[in-house]
Amino acid sequence: MTPTSQDVLARLAAVIAERRSGDPDKSYVARLFHKGPDAILKKIGEEATETVMAAKDGDRQKIVYEVADLWFHTLLALEAFNLKPADVLDELARREGLSGLEEFAARKAQAREAGESR
Repeated sequence: MTPTSQDVLARLAAVIAERRSGDPDKSYVARLFHKGPDAILKKIGEEATETVMAAKDGDRQKIVYEVADLWFHTLLALEAFNLKPADVLDELARREGLSGLEEFAARKAQAREAGESR
């Protein structure tokens, strides 16, 4: 049986959770968690920039490689905030079939309403 993308993300998230409190001298994941959330967020920024650069170059293999790095470091951020890939997949499923413009307008209206209720 071929694993689904959700299975792969869930397994990787489990490995990250397991290594989170490991020895920072022996685990890259533990090292980033030891440095704190800012180190993880900085890596996400770096990987996002590298993804953009790869895309601008049009190198398909490099794009895949950089997106994999970006997703990995994003999984670290999810773990840091006690979230799971399933939380993001659920949100994507919720948005499925919605117009991006309608979704943006709904969020903007919701933010406006929240500001008025203060």
